[in-house]
Amino acid sequence: MAMQLTPEQQAMLDGAQGEVMAKVVKTLVMYGETFGATRMVPVTGDKGHLVTSFGLSMLDPVYKLMDQLIEADVLSKQKFSMDPRPLDPAVPANLLQKLVFKFMYSKQEQYEAQLEKMGLLNKDAFTCTCYMDEVGNKPAEGEVLSWAESSAVVYANSVLGARCNRNSGIIEMFGSIAGFVPEFGLVTDEGRKATWVVEINTTKKPEAQVLGSAIGLKVMEDVPYIRGLDKWLGTELTGDVCAYLKDMGAATASNGAVGLYHVANLTPEARKQGESLLAENVKTYVIDDAELERVQASYPVIWKDPDATPKLCFIGCPHLSLAQLHQWTADLSAALAAEGRSKVAIPTVMTAAPAVAKAFRATPEFKKLEATGVVLSSICPLMYMNNPLCGKMPVITCSNKLRTYTSARYYKEDEILRYISKGGL
Repeated sequence: MAMQLTPEQQAMLDGAQGEVMAKVVKTLVMYGETFGATRMVPVTGDKGHLVTSFGLSMLDPVYKLMDQLIEADVLSKQKFSMDPRPLDPAVPANLLQKLVFKFMYSKQEQYEAQLEKMGLLNKDAFTCTCYMDEVGNKPAEGEVLSWAESSAVVYANSVLGARCNRNSGIIEMFGSIAGFVPEFGLVTDEGRKATWVVEINTTKKPEAQVLGSAIGLKVMEDVPYIRGLDKWLGTELTGDVCAYLKDMGAATASNGAVGLYHVANLTPEARKQGESLLAENVKTYVIDDAELERVQASYPVIWKDPDATPKLCFIGCPHLSLAQLHQWTADLSAALAAEGRSKVAIPTVMTAAPAVAKAFRATPEFKKLEATGVVLSSICPLMYMNNPLCGKMPVITCSNKLRTYTSARYYKEDEILRYISKGGL
């Protein structure tokens, strides 16, 4: 069926607010019709989130589009946050790598000036975890969003109970400009029902990143209903639990294409609706200790020399929470003391949203972390690794998202802690 627009929406499509706005609405209509949407629904969240945060020299069409929107005064109706910046001079890089970065992201300053005119929340609103309290873009349950960034979308849908599809870059901006998005998929009640039941049958708390990877690889873009995880996480969305779900969700979204998961007795919709969230003829996937071991063992090592000594370690993809920064600092300080060391054995970067990093720098713990030689940054590790010279380096991480999209090698958090505190496992 063709899209049924309201009179106001039809007028926008017909050019009542100018040719540029008409093109924005036409794009949203074509996008919605591709996925079977028959109407638009208002964006009710008060802030957007954009994924395209990097000023790559090759993205000239994006910059031309932004100029057209700005010149026509077709701006975002919402303030918005962005994914992390791709550059930080504090992150280790040799001279040649820095020259490549300068070439790759030569449009960064120009692009950020465009974003400010479009409605950027503030100069520090660059993070993949915009929903952190310190950042100020945390939607309420039931709000309809126009966001991109897979890890932010899955968190907003699952942990916060907001409603958003896995939009692509620029489409999310158009939704914020028009003030409405096509109604399909995860915006609908039916689209939020689970078609998989995932049974957690482990003898210990699963590693968030590996559990998310296993789920994503199995269910792909479907919605899973996870039973048994509350045994390990409890039934309250505490800070620690939200950090766990953040990391698990990012892995489901990157290793698969999950945009929403339900955790029995824990996430908002699962607490309220229980197993009425299950669609007909659900499939079942049982995850035990052996299955998690199998999944982790399947990860390829694509370093040129698989036995190379790591040159860099990234912790925080998605960006770390304030509580995670405190925990990593305490754990690393204790591990180094046990090894009789004061500094990390491998150059290490921990990443967090600028507002979170600022809050952490105001605490005594920051001096402890700084003393270990760890760099605290708000960079996007993915954008760093996109530099072909950095991609050739042996880099380790406890992020399954970073492992999936780059040449970085995955290790569990306790393994990473041992590696950076003693120089090996």
